[in-house]
Amino acid sequence: MIARLIALSLISIIFFGSCKSKKTATRYTKKSKTERVVKVQEPDEEGTKAEEPEVFIIPTNLSYNERVEYYINLYRDIAKDNMVNYKIPASITLAQGILESGAGAGELTQKANNHFGIKCHRGWEGERAYHDDDEKQECFRKYAHPKYSYRDHSLFLTQRSRYQGLFSLRIDDYKGWARGLRKAGYATDPKYPQKLISIIERYRLDRFDKEVLGGKVLKPTSKKTKIATYYVKSGDTLYNISQRFNLSVEAIKKYNGLKNNTISVGQVLYLSSAK
Repeated sequence: MIARLIALSLISIIFFGSCKSKKTATRYTKKSKTERVVKVQEPDEEGTKAEEPEVFIIPTNLSYNERVEYYINLYRDIAKDNMVNYKIPASITLAQGILESGAGAGELTQKANNHFGIKCHRGWEGERAYHDDDEKQECFRKYAHPKYSYRDHSLFLTQRSRYQGLFSLRIDDYKGWARGLRKAGYATDPKYPQKLISIIERYRLDRFDKEVLGGKVLKPTSKKTKIATYYVKSGDTLYNISQRFNLSVEAIKKYNGLKNNTISVGQVLYLSSAK
């Protein structure tokens, strides 16, 4: 009798131990299946990638003449557009860009897309670059694209009263413009006009003036010609400014090279329309 009870006990232990082992194996199988169906979402880098400034690198293995021709091909259309919008000869703009940027090879041009050496000045809220000029580490404007440097150069001439006499000249009179810039105080170099005229004639930059004019000579513009601007006040947003001047938010951002809707009190916004 005792032997029978012992035998039954052993059978029970073996049976329940076998069941427990099977249950453990079943749990492991289910867990393994669950893990296999989990998917990992890869981050979308395209939407979060920071916008990089466009820099037009001119090859370093070119001769000076080749580099100038390369520069002209890159920026002639921008200069011609500015001639239409701001009534400044494309030949003068290109010649100044070539002279002041070293045909695109200058350090400030390479690191800041600044082709005309325009300094930060009061009210500048954009990016900055520091560069040795008249003094060490002076503040210069940094642009996301060279076209904004060209636009600021045009605005610099149109918005300052000392340059208004230039706009009484014929728009195809590049010699008069070159001399007028020096007389108005744009440059201290007494040979500045001759340098501009030499560049224009050597590379036939006046042909772009003729392309814009289409064989016609535009009448001199009024001395009172100015580009519309607006100084941001407390409480302003791009939306309410756009409503006030009947412009779209995107248009204002485009005219001012803004990457987002952030503006600050005292900031100057350009309201001029593009071509």
